[in-house]
Amino acid sequence: MSTPAWLEWWLSSGHAIDLILAIVALEGVALAVWLRAKGKRWSWAELVGPVIAGVFLMLALRNVLTGGSALMTAFWLACSGPAHLYDLARRVQRWPS
Repeated sequence: MSTPAWLEWWLSSGHAIDLILAIVALEGVALAVWLRAKGKRWSWAELVGPVIAGVFLMLALRNVLTGGSALMTAFWLACSGPAHLYDLARRVQRWPS
């Protein structure tokens, strides 16, 4: 069974990742608006930490799918490392002693 041409194009053009990134951005805005409307206490650091690491990984995947250079893929992967460490450090600080 072969892959449909439209799906091959959609993935290789990077548009699939573009859609996912747009959904992540909308989700972040919607969550921020919802939390503010509910009067909940939160900080951008709580929201940005886990999201930015995933965004960097998606950018690395997009670069691979579109035939980008290995150097740019390595760059996006390298960016995701500190973002993951930042998120992990914030989570560890909240662990009970």
